[in-house]
Amino acid sequence: MKETELRLLLREMSLEEKIGQLVQLPGYFQHEGAATGPAGDMGLTQEDLRLAGSYLSIIGAEKIRKLQTEFMAQHPHHIPLLFMADIINGYRTVFPIPLAQGCTFDTEAVQEGAAIAAREAAAAGIHVTFSPMADLVRDARWGRVMESTGEDPYLNGQMAAAMVRGYQGDNPKKKGKIAACLKHFAGYGAPEGGRDYNNVELSPRTLLEDHLPAYQEAVDAGCEVVMASFNTLDRVPSAANEWLFREVLRKKMGFSGMVISDWNALQELLAHGIAADQREAAFIALRAGVDMDMTSPIYTRNLKQLVEEGRVPEAWIDESAWRVLTLKNKLGLFERPFKDADEEDEKALLLSDAHRQAARDCAEKSFVLLKNEEQMLPLQGDEAAFIGPYVGSPYLNGAWSIFADDQDTVTVKAALSRHPKTKKAPTAPGCPINDPDQPVMGFQQPVAQDNLEPETALNEAVSIAKSAQKVVLCLGEHRECTGEAASRGDLTLPKCQLRLLEAVAAVNENIIVVLFGGRPMDIRPLKEKAKAILAAWLPGTEGGNAVVRTLLGESNPSGRLSMCFPYCVGQVPIHYNHLNTGRPYHGDCHAGRFGSKYQDIPNEPLYPFGFGLSYTAFSYSPVRLSADRMTKQGSLTASVTITNTGTCPGTETVQLYLRDLAASVARPVRMLKGFRKVALAPGESREVSFTVTEDMLRFYDLSMRYVSEPGDFEIFLGPDSQTQNKARFTLE
Repeated sequence: MKETELRLLLREMSLEEKIGQLVQLPGYFQHEGAATGPAGDMGLTQEDLRLAGSYLSIIGAEKIRKLQTEFMAQHPHHIPLLFMADIINGYRTVFPIPLAQGCTFDTEAVQEGAAIAAREAAAAGIHVTFSPMADLVRDARWGRVMESTGEDPYLNGQMAAAMVRGYQGDNPKKKGKIAACLKHFAGYGAPEGGRDYNNVELSPRTLLEDHLPAYQEAVDAGCEVVMASFNTLDRVPSAANEWLFREVLRKKMGFSGMVISDWNALQELLAHGIAADQREAAFIALRAGVDMDMTSPIYTRNLKQLVEEGRVPEAWIDESAWRVLTLKNKLGLFERPFKDADEEDEKALLLSDAHRQAARDCAEKSFVLLKNEEQMLPLQGDEAAFIGPYVGSPYLNGAWSIFADDQDTVTVKAALSRHPKTKKAPTAPGCPINDPDQPVMGFQQPVAQDNLEPETALNEAVSIAKSAQKVVLCLGEHRECTGEAASRGDLTLPKCQLRLLEAVAAVNENIIVVLFGGRPMDIRPLKEKAKAILAAWLPGTEGGNAVVRTLLGESNPSGRLSMCFPYCVGQVPIHYNHLNTGRPYHGDCHAGRFGSKYQDIPNEPLYPFGFGLSYTAFSYSPVRLSADRMTKQGSLTASVTITNTGTCPGTETVQLYLRDLAASVARPVRMLKGFRKVALAPGESREVSFTVTEDMLRFYDLSMRYVSEPGDFEIFLGPDSQTQNKARFTLE
């Protein structure tokens, strides 16, 4: 539809119709009468349902085509619905969780994963996905770290932009593409105490320099929708924050698309204590710039009366309705209201061989080898027993894989049985995933406990471990222990799993741990007892195949941590790019007193950001600079030669960090500004170069100007955030 036609449509719509465009209803309302059930509880009428602009979490080509047809037939202007859903790391073919995708340091793999998710979701009738989540995460207690790509602003920005490109391509109207919704704006990843929905306290510089850049990358990549976060920022809930949306998002960041609230967030303005009643909540949210109300009755029940009273200008309604209509037009829904919903395409695309292959490749790239003493890995064949609750578990998809079927997931046990080198490998669960006295709550109901007799399971595992050359322990937290509303104060493994570790270690010292889960954990017992540790995260549909191939050396681990593993929960929040303090400290926590340190634990994490081992080894030459001075209009090149000094092919992730040695405000000890993956054969060397420009050195100075300042800088090129391979240059 041409813009002139769309504007004519808006002018012809009644006030009630325009307000309806601002409302998203939960999909289960389609199964309830308007006067009864949840819709009736919200005070919604059949007319409210008839005029809604969007439905949430309705899937399936047949269902959506039927609903769209019926809806448009009864709508006064035959305006199509938007269908939105949480397609976070895959639709039916599930990729690794986003935190694991961050560990790939591979934007092409991440973009391809989003493109596959879009193809499958589009065939099932979905128009918009609530992804990417660009929230910066530094506190592993927060369950939603699994949905972010990590603790670094630069890496998060690169990954968020890649996901937007994958979902939308160069035009979301095209077949197999859907619109991306950036979330959660803003600062949602820094809740106090790591507790979900909690208050966020960020200084202006921290917000601008650390948290906003990744959102900006997604906006620049063209994301069509932005979701308001649940949290307060500067004590103002995001859904009521006019400064945040109208000044920062729209004017400063240049976003022109639609803003949607999170689930019931407008109703929650009453609980926040900034709205006395629903009418005030509606006024505050619309004034702030929230265009669509997700699943609450706030807009539906209150906006018309506010307009009639003169408190809300109808121009505000028109502005938001225009953005909703524009999105529908960009998706081509006025000409093709079903868009790509097609039952035959669903059959052909969902879980296709090509999609499974891509999911397996991404999973393999996301695995991080944390430890490998005595060349415990790769395995040579059937010398290992596989023990632990994750050997046979299908729960490899992550908490947000709500449209996946666990029956489609390849477990480790299934992969072992199909591989000729491991089909005879003995297996045993050893214990349940969760402690029996610690029930886990899923999104809707408690998670069913594993049906195991604890002592029998443990004794069987120990018996198998005694006769094996090596033991692969598949351990980790349950997928429902991460995700939304899954904050935790204890980051250790369940007691039953630690008991299994101790029992196996007592009879076999050759332990390899494959660690599953959605967050970094306190894994000191694993580091002490195991000779090798592979972080496999929640790897998705092809997780079992990817794990077995990696353990056998058919895939060489190349993942690097996108979020550090803390020494213990007492360190969190923790991140590599911290400030130095006036009393920096590096060394023995028991030596001296007056440094910025703990008295009982180290300052450094157990494993730092960017860390990851390989089955081969790499050496780095000293850093070479094309010049030791740079003007603001110029640039310089930083180079290093990487050599594969091992015996097998491997991929190294070369990371570029910069440090400003003296500035008008304190600067981080180092900041990631680039990375490159290099595949090398044994004995092969390659020069890797990065161009350093003035814009990479900018920050918000003492007067809050975004500038670079003349002075000395250090540039680091190495395998992780703790590298000391560096050179110095001066900005003139």
